[in-house]
Amino acid sequence: MLVAPRSQTKLLRRPPQLLAVLPAFALLLSAAARAAEPANITFTLVFPASDPDRYSISVTADGHGKYECSAKIAPESDDRENYQAEFELSPAGRAHIFDLAAQAHFFAGKVDSGNRKLAFTGSKTLTYKDDQRSTAATYNFSTVPPVQEITAFFQNLSATLEYGRHLAYFHRYQKLALDEELKRMEDQARSHELNELQAVQPVLQQILDDASVLNVVRARAERLMEMGKAAAAR
Repeated sequence: MLVAPRSQTKLLRRPPQLLAVLPAFALLLSAAARAAEPANITFTLVFPASDPDRYSISVTADGHGKYECSAKIAPESDDRENYQAEFELSPAGRAHIFDLAAQAHFFAGKVDSGNRKLAFTGSKTLTYKDDQRSTAATYNFSTVPPVQEITAFFQNLSATLEYGRHLAYFHRYQKLALDEELKRMEDQARSHELNELQAVQPVLQQILDDASVLNVVRARAERLMEMGKAAAAR
C-alpha cells in the first residue's frame, strides 16, 4: 500500500474550512501591505523647449524621493540620457509639501487658470496618492496659491538635482568644468533659487574628497554642503 509523504498527510488532514480561509487571509495581508504604503506626491513637467524636456520628482511621506528625467548628458552636448537618482528630502521640506498638498485639496478638481493668453511654460502635473485617494491635476499656470508654491518648490528642487547630475558628469569626464558649474550653483543657492541642497550631498562629498580636484573647487563644494546642512537643520 502506498503511503503519502508526511507533509502531504498533514495537508490532507487540514479541515476544509481552514483551506477556504487561507486565500482570504492572504488577500487581507496583501491589502494591509498596500494600505501601509506611505502617501506619495509626484510632480511632472513636460516642456519640449527646455532641458531637461521632461522630468518627474516623486516624494513619499517618509521623505524618500526619486528623480527621473530625459535630458542632454551635458549642457554643451547633443547626446541625451534617461537619468534617475534617489534622494532624501529634509524633514522641513517633506512637511511643507504635504501641508501644501492638503491646502490644495490634494489637487482634486481644476487648478489651471484657464488663461490661454499666458505663455506656455510646460505641461505640469501634480499627483497625490495614499490609501484613501488618488488625484491628479494638469496645468500650465495656476492661480491657486498652494499650487503655485508647491510648483516653485519642485522646480527649484529640479534645478538642484540637475546640478547634481551635471556635477557627476563633469567630475568623471571634465574636471576643469567643475569650478564654473559650482560657482553658478553657489550663486543660485544664495539667491534662493535652489532648495534641498542635501539631496546632492553625495556628489559634493565626492568632489571634496578628490585630491586631484583644485582646492578652490573643493572649497566651493564644501560651502554648498554646509549650506545644505544648515537649511536642512532649520
